[in-house]
Amino acid sequence: MNTIVGTYECKVDAKGRLLLPSPLKKQLATSLQNGFVLKRSVFQSCLELYPMEEWNLMMEKINRLNRFVKKNNDFIRRFTAGVKVVEIDALGRLLVPKDLVSFASISKDVVFSSAVNIVEIWDKDLYEKSISGEDVDFADLAEEVMGNINDNDNGIS
Repeated sequence: MNTIVGTYECKVDAKGRLLLPSPLKKQLATSLQNGFVLKRSVFQSCLELYPMEEWNLMMEKINRLNRFVKKNNDFIRRFTAGVKVVEIDALGRLLVPKDLVSFASISKDVVFSSAVNIVEIWDKDLYEKSISGEDVDFADLAEEVMGNINDNDNGIS
């Protein structure tokens, strides 16, 4: 698993292309030749960019679901809705298909935000709203999600 770090801003051009900021492009360099999968986020109005190796790991998990269980089939259909295989061109641009631009309400300013092993792609205004903290107390969330995890003997989670 490749851990991606950082938050970067860019602008979308008239054709729906995003120029990957160079620090992000460097982090994704080993994935450039294999391509990427771009999809709708499950929980947010943003897009998720999976390096192909990460996508394949996710598909291995999903392929273990029993397809004779209706909920599993419904999940698979919705999870893969709008999925596109995309590449970064020689100039470092990513073409975002129009249906995904519409889903994420991408207009002009875009934020690439690392999410461990994938990259979220947000309309800048929606991203700022999502991290503003108005709807979630981050301290409570951090304690609930991470508070009981202590894998190391050093006391640091």
